[in-house]
Amino acid sequence: MQDRQIRALADVIVNYSIYLHPGEVAYIDTLNLPIEFLETLIDSIVAAKGIPIISIKSDRILRKIYQNISIRAMEIERDIELSRMGHCDAYIGVKAPQNISEFSDIPEENWRIFKQYFWEPVHLKTRIPHKKWVTLRWPTPAMAQQAGLSIETFEKLFFSACTVDYLGLSQRMTPLKELMEHTDTIRIVAPHTDLEFSIQDNPVIKGDGHWNLPDGEILVAPRKDSLNGHIRFNAPTIFMGKYFDNVQFIFRDGRIHKATSSDKSGINDILDTDEGARYCGEFAFGLNSCIKKPMRDIIFDEKIFGSIHLAAGNAYPESDNGNRSRIHWDFILLLSKLYGGGKVYCDENLIMKDGRFTSEKLQNLNIRD
Repeated sequence: MQDRQIRALADVIVNYSIYLHPGEVAYIDTLNLPIEFLETLIDSIVAAKGIPIISIKSDRILRKIYQNISIRAMEIERDIELSRMGHCDAYIGVKAPQNISEFSDIPEENWRIFKQYFWEPVHLKTRIPHKKWVTLRWPTPAMAQQAGLSIETFEKLFFSACTVDYLGLSQRMTPLKELMEHTDTIRIVAPHTDLEFSIQDNPVIKGDGHWNLPDGEILVAPRKDSLNGHIRFNAPTIFMGKYFDNVQFIFRDGRIHKATSSDKSGINDILDTDEGARYCGEFAFGLNSCIKKPMRDIIFDEKIFGSIHLAAGNAYPESDNGNRSRIHWDFILLLSKLYGGGKVYCDENLIMKDGRFTSEKLQNLNIRD
């Protein structure tokens, strides 16, 4: 990677994603992050006349903590982190995963304690609704290997996808946002898929670089009880360090009535976390033209151009259907011909076919051949 790429990414983060103002405090929360990028982020924050505060973590150390977790320990960690959150105006979370499966042997009960006593009060109830924030991965050999790419090729993809012209993309999203705001029913038809649901009256949100990088999606919460039909997702996924392929759901009145995958018992265990885990908190279109195939990294995969995704679990406060859960798990369906094709209808009007928008008003979103 080159210095100019690193500086460009830091500039996007500080001056666009969290739009840091003079005197504001930016909390940089890192996991395995190279010092060189942390230094560049600090330089960008200082150049914007902001104040950086830092937390440096290691996934191997966190694994030890999670293996020996206790409610009391998480309450102490929660209070420390809430203090940091209380002092900051903006949050930057950067992870550099060395091993995507590092936490795969953490017991389910330990994750429940972590989420209930740390994640929910710190991130779900404090950071997400009350702070400016952005999260991203840092490119590592482990990510390149997972994507099936050389390190050089993956780094090129990473920086191009993370530093797209988000302001221009946001402007091109506007016609789709307006269309969705006037839509009642969405229908998705693809191989082994025929699913229908309502988005009526729920806010439509642009994912245009202010929440995570890479970005490029437009999302809305489905009406909670409205999903009916079946869907098979054709992108692999990973959750809490465990792999799942060929995920299929049957919905009845909004609830995931039946779920199957390469790990049937595993997926159902997660969907039984709480009542809200079997309802959906998000529907979205992927719109980042730099990302064209899945790599089992959700921050990238949910932005694949020509895809849609549904999230089982908690709804975002910005587009809220009332569903509450300790999980939020995105599942991706790629609709291009390469992956079997498919169609999306808004109120019976075809707007996407085989991963490309068909409506004249949406042509500026399509990748140019």
